[in-house]
Amino acid sequence: MNQKEETRAFIRENYAQVAQSGAAGGCCGGSCSCGDPMDVINATMTIGYEAGDLLNAPAESNMGLGCGNPLAIASLKAGEVVLDLGSGGGFDCFLARGQVGETGYVIGVDMTPEMIKLARNNAAKSGYTNMEFRLGEIEHLPVADASIDVIISNCVINLSLEKEKVFREAYRVLKNGGRLALSDVVATAELPEDVKKDLVMVAGCVAGAEHVDKIRAMMEQAGFQNIKLIPKDNSKEILNNWLPDRKIEDYVASFIIEGEKN
Repeated sequence: MNQKEETRAFIRENYAQVAQSGAAGGCCGGSCSCGDPMDVINATMTIGYEAGDLLNAPAESNMGLGCGNPLAIASLKAGEVVLDLGSGGGFDCFLARGQVGETGYVIGVDMTPEMIKLARNNAAKSGYTNMEFRLGEIEHLPVADASIDVIISNCVINLSLEKEKVFREAYRVLKNGGRLALSDVVATAELPEDVKKDLVMVAGCVAGAEHVDKIRAMMEQAGFQNIKLIPKDNSKEILNNWLPDRKIEDYVASFIIEGEKN
């Protein structure tokens, strides 16, 4: 197994454990050294969700993962088709379904079989028929060309070892006029070598963060226009909650990322 596959396997196993345990303790990846597990509800509110959101999705779908709320910027409309990259237990998918309504459709893609099983069980219990969860990698989306109105994602693209492919795939599956609404961790300074080589920090959504300028360049090369990369106001609070003693907020930040396919 080469290093890339070893890293991908480590990330997949980490998220399998999160799916099976039912909570990540507030860390994006669930395996970073957070100390005492954070209350999932408090973690969810800290990254930008509202109390009402917790009532509009199965409790099992929310594991305290993420670094923001992409739905806050997605401006979803009734009837739209939404794709969630790295959908986990399906929390954002259920919230998206509530916004696009019965005439809309929501697809979640995740590379972890245990997460897909959890999300499908959540959907089955809810009785929803206009949402589905597909096993796949975000670098090779199991989604048809030009079939999606809006792509959302919450703290997942930083985990990809081939981010250029992710943005190219996102562009491929979006309809003309489609848009990205992402929340992710990006680098704002050079990451220390010991952090880059730490698999736990990779799975914890830190070591794999790409510099903000490179993210913009990747998006431009994929074809996106009207690109916006904006740090969250409480980014330091979010990241300090993950690893209080590592000062990761000195070189990474939680960003809102937007782009359009015209």
